Amino acid sequence: MPVGRALLTDFYELNMAVSYLRRSMEAPATFSLFVRDLPPQRGFLVAAGLEDCLHWLEELAFDQDDLDYLERLGFRSADLDALGALRFSGEVWAVPEGRIVFAGEPILEVTAPIAEAQLAETFLLNRVTFQTALASKAARCRIAAGDAIDLVEFGFRRTQGVDAGLAAARSSSMVGFSGTSNVEAARHFGLEPVGTMAHSYVESFPTEREAFAAFASDFPDRAVFLVDTYDTLAGVAHAAQVIVELGLEDRAGIRIDSGDLADMATAARARLDQAGLAHVRIFVSGGLDEFDLAALVAARAPVDAAGIGTRLGVSADAPYLDSVYKLVSYDGQPVLKLSEGKETLPGAKQVFRAEGLRDVLGRREEPAPPGTVALLEPVMTGGKRMRPSGAHADLAAARSRFETDLRALPEPTRAIAGPRPLSPALSPALEALTSQVRSRHRSGDSS
Repeated sequence: MPVGRALLTDFYELNMAVSYLRRSMEAPATFSLFVRDLPPQRGFLVAAGLEDCLHWLEELAFDQDDLDYLERLGFRSADLDALGALRFSGEVWAVPEGRIVFAGEPILEVTAPIAEAQLAETFLLNRVTFQTALASKAARCRIAAGDAIDLVEFGFRRTQGVDAGLAAARSSSMVGFSGTSNVEAARHFGLEPVGTMAHSYVESFPTEREAFAAFASDFPDRAVFLVDTYDTLAGVAHAAQVIVELGLEDRAGIRIDSGDLADMATAARARLDQAGLAHVRIFVSGGLDEFDLAALVAARAPVDAAGIGTRLGVSADAPYLDSVYKLVSYDGQPVLKLSEGKETLPGAKQVFRAEGLRDVLGRREEPAPPGTVALLEPVMTGGKRMRPSGAHADLAAARSRFETDLRALPEPTRAIAGPRPLSPALSPALEALTSQVRSRHRSGDSS
């Protein structure tokens, strides 16, 4: 999924980087990546995308094809030499993947010679924004389903690109989904591949019962029958006959993909129980999201598992985040932006977390307030990550962090409808620095 091509950036980033290089502006700059405001119906975010960012930074380099293209765009020979020699040599502090974060809190901060840090903006925003949006959507589905319904990610065919499909599988696993339909994602991330059958399979046989019998004989350990091709309750009866005939009572299931899922599941459960198939699971799918899951749980529908696809894979109700990557320090001098509605806070930062996910946003170098832990951790130094990457271990660790934060998340903040987001308080040290830098700029003294 991650790539290292240096031209995966916006053109103005190149213009700025080259201008810095021409002027020998090599002092360290710190940029902070955060989300200004949460989308509607979001009380929190789940940090994701860091692993791709670290890989890209480690591989950042302009190859000869890149430089040839830039030469055609009119960049000077000296510019090309400077870009050809450029590698990321800085450091990254970040909130580990899987942790719950809130608006205004840095998800990651980059400190590097300013040209290097500037060039990283577009790719880092791309990865963190999209994957955090997906992980946050998936987390809401997980909260809505609770312990009642197992969740499987089904969105690959509708995601906006192959990379997005892999990200959806990974992000959903991070927050507790039990599997994915995406086979490559399952292989790469060590997930459980899950799949049943399509209506086309049922339609290709003379009868529905023959389709079920053929599938079960080929795959007795994955015999989940799609029962709504023609008549759902008739399909349940046909599935029950095949299950009994082949002795699959303890491992088979049915899937319902249309209609009133709560009513259909209730009727199907009754039919299965009457047939002595109390252990046959009921799987539902069909354009579901967290609101549908919450309704199924509230109705006490006898649903054991659900496939969540399109609305998760594109984070349908919040397909983007108001994420930004802002300069907060250059050459040892804290800086800020004073634009109306877009003011930033100066200096490298830390998020100090207390019980109940009550956060204080402070200066990185200040001591942690009593009873708090620091969220941002150093993950890269000298252009190299501080621990080796391992897809399976990284994902398992992220899932553990999410579970810990989820248990501490207040009920009003985790609510599916009308959540009440938390906001970090500012430490006195950060408030004082902000006031000082703001006053300096407003007085016209930027020295």
